[in-house]
Amino acid sequence: MSDIFIQLLLNGLIAGALYALVAAGFSIIYSTCRFFHFAHGSTVAVSAYFLYFLYAVLGLNFWVSILLTLAFSALFGWFLNRIAYAPLHRRKASSLILLVASFGLLIFFESLILLLFGADVKTIGFIKVEKGLEIAGAIITPLQIVIILAALALLLALFYFMKKTRLGKALRAVSDNKEVAEIVGISSKKMFLAAFVIGSMLAGVAGMLAGLEQNLEPSMGTNLIIKGFTGAIVGGVYSVPGAILGSVVLGLAENFGIWFLPSGFKDAIAFTLLFAFLLFKPEGILGIRKEVQK
Repeated sequence: MSDIFIQLLLNGLIAGALYALVAAGFSIIYSTCRFFHFAHGSTVAVSAYFLYFLYAVLGLNFWVSILLTLAFSALFGWFLNRIAYAPLHRRKASSLILLVASFGLLIFFESLILLLFGADVKTIGFIKVEKGLEIAGAIITPLQIVIILAALALLLALFYFMKKTRLGKALRAVSDNKEVAEIVGISSKKMFLAAFVIGSMLAGVAGMLAGLEQNLEPSMGTNLIIKGFTGAIVGGVYSVPGAILGSVVLGLAENFGIWFLPSGFKDAIAFTLLFAFLLFKPEGILGIRKEVQK
């Protein structure tokens, strides 16, 4: 019994670490720009496939491919904001229009991946399948340890960045009150762009880690943004620490849930948790109620 508990605990932390990277980027963009950027999922998938293309197709050095993919994910976030969202903001588009646009972008890039790489699953193939390490009767692979440690390091760095750096404080100021921030000289447009770049880099890391551990498929971004969105809602979509906490809660709930239910109920557990928080605690665990800005 204890072996199963520890194994499910580790599995939940691994899943939660990936969800947290997606949710943290999603939360930064939402709290700054005030709309649901579901095309964030396309950043996850495009980054994973970009790494696959550089390393497995072109044969570049793996670490060079990682750095290029990280830069590409930031550029991709800048591209989405500059080409799609900034023109809509200039036209005073509502949050509903921006939401529809984000779904359109998600479907477009998923279809583009399908067109370019096909429907069959791909593997990056850098890390070979190895026997897992045994910890208190549970099994964890070296890559899964790397996923947890990398996510923890990045999220701690993000916490320091948001609390201590000038740019991080400016992002928080725009998130709290865009009008007041602009009065004191903080450009909301520049902060929107910064939020997309930083959030997309986090999504890019999540895509690379997910691509290394799992097979690549065109719909992988959609699956992860649903989980990232759920984690952000559970923890508090306005709060980056809350989004991280909610993602860990979601990962643990999914994995402990299948202790009693068939594994196919994982998504059902996630949606049940999402609906429960939307109904009874929409501000999330660490979130606060705020009015959505038009």
